[in-house]
Amino acid sequence: MNSFVMNRTKSTNPKMVNHSKSVAEPDMSSDVFRLISSEEKPPDIKYDKENSWITGVQMFVSLLLAGFGMVGASLLFDVVQHWPVFDQVQEVVILVPALLGLKGNLEMTLASRLSTHAHLGHLDKSLNSLIVGNLCLIQCQAVLVGFLAAMAAVTMGWIPKGIFNVNHAMLLCASSVLTASFASFVLGLIMIGVIVVSKKININPDNVATPIAASLGDLTTLALLSWIASLLFRTINTSTVLPTIIITAGAILVPLCGYIAWKNPFTQQALDEGWVPVVSAMVISSAGGLILDYTVVNYEGIAVFQLVINGIGGNMVALHASRLSTLLHTGQKEGAVMGNISKLLLLMVIPGQLIFIYTIGYIKAGHTSLTPIFTIVYMTAAILQVFLLLTISHYMVIWMWKLGLDPDNSAIPYLTALGDLLGTALLGIAFHLLYAIGDKDKDVGD
Repeated sequence: MNSFVMNRTKSTNPKMVNHSKSVAEPDMSSDVFRLISSEEKPPDIKYDKENSWITGVQMFVSLLLAGFGMVGASLLFDVVQHWPVFDQVQEVVILVPALLGLKGNLEMTLASRLSTHAHLGHLDKSLNSLIVGNLCLIQCQAVLVGFLAAMAAVTMGWIPKGIFNVNHAMLLCASSVLTASFASFVLGLIMIGVIVVSKKININPDNVATPIAASLGDLTTLALLSWIASLLFRTINTSTVLPTIIITAGAILVPLCGYIAWKNPFTQQALDEGWVPVVSAMVISSAGGLILDYTVVNYEGIAVFQLVINGIGGNMVALHASRLSTLLHTGQKEGAVMGNISKLLLLMVIPGQLIFIYTIGYIKAGHTSLTPIFTIVYMTAAILQVFLLLTISHYMVIWMWKLGLDPDNSAIPYLTALGDLLGTALLGIAFHLLYAIGDKDKDVGD
């Protein structure tokens, strides 16, 4: 394979090997950090020709779509949580956030990776190889992630009660594995289509791909999980044949797809590097869950706003990381910490958050009155969260690049998990502050 393949491990990248002493140097303008040769300039989309207003519109529209997808998933969950399978198999409720979080990371890293390939011209040269490699990669990851999420849900349901139900465990594993596999295949094809079309109409895929992945991912995964779990629940007490077949098929699919992805030069590095960030992100998000568990007891209305602040913050930092990774892959300078794109994203926090918190108020999804003091304190927490995330994203992506890791594979899971942790913590502080200054609505502890 030519030098344009996105493998940056120190053992396989000749530039990383020949200049190993330079890796520790902070000068990012050095050729040592270039993935492509100087003759292979990024085709089609030129960052130096990007209009700030057009970029802003592209990002804002895609972030709005992601936000409404998040609201749609919340409304859907409000309906399906009353279905018999959710009432009688409590672990399914525990499975939902774990599976959505893990699957969301896979889809956004796929979108970021494919956006970089679009900028490097690989879609023109090796589209079929890219499609096969990435679909097999995400199948392998999704099935394992589905099994991991199911095991986490089974464990969390078993520990408090001390009762282990084999049929429920089979139901959870089969539902999670089949949902993750089917959703990943469909969403993978959609993301490839979005990026190919974006490139052809000269829209920067970095501006739209990760938010669209987020908007479609939660809604699709939740709908499929609810439907599949309900179907399996009808027969789980009389026969476990179908769940056994599904789990066995998943066990066969993992090594098969993993082997194909490993042999594909576009996905070999992603298969190697992608596991630790995803599992670590689950641990970090769990810390945010502990904070949320404490704050929900004291401030009833925090849950719905937690979804909004974490969703918007996570989508923004994923978009930022995707763009910065593409800059590094295409041999360009990374710019200042608070460059034009970071400033644009910070400005978008205000209208974006206002749209969604007032949407929540309009559909009566929260327990709060949106008073001026509440809005000011909430917006301060949201802006601070995004500012911290964008700063961390800048340094984390560059640090990974210096280590020879591909930020497309590793950065987004950490950043979205940190977004959950920061958003939940800052929101808890905001609600505590509101209670302390006398804004004692139902949502802040009255």
